[in-house]
Amino acid sequence: MNQEPSGVKKMFGDLAPKLVDLTDNVLFGDVWERKELSKRDRSLVTVSALVALNRTEQLGHHLGRALDNGVKKEELIEVITHLAFYSGWPCAMSAITIAKDVFSKREVS
Repeated sequence: MNQEPSGVKKMFGDLAPKLVDLTDNVLFGDVWERKELSKRDRSLVTVSALVALNRTEQLGHHLGRALDNGVKKEELIEVITHLAFYSGWPCAMSAITIAKDVFSKREVS
């Protein structure tokens, strides 16, 4: 078992311990571990929701998580392009800007 504190615990553990607990144990410890959807599919759903709702603060993290879960760069670009017509052009443009930064930092070609 990993003894290293989670990223959210490092950022907010002293300020909002219950929010950290729910994030680590319920969201990522239970919901993300359910067998009904693969982590890859959960990543696609999550990225889509974040793009559509223009939740840019969490999008970068979840784009990286999607890559870790086997979603390809080209698939993420296609999701963002597709959502331009369903969630709005500004949402897609914000998302592709964040995606470009994530891909660059991870050296994803």
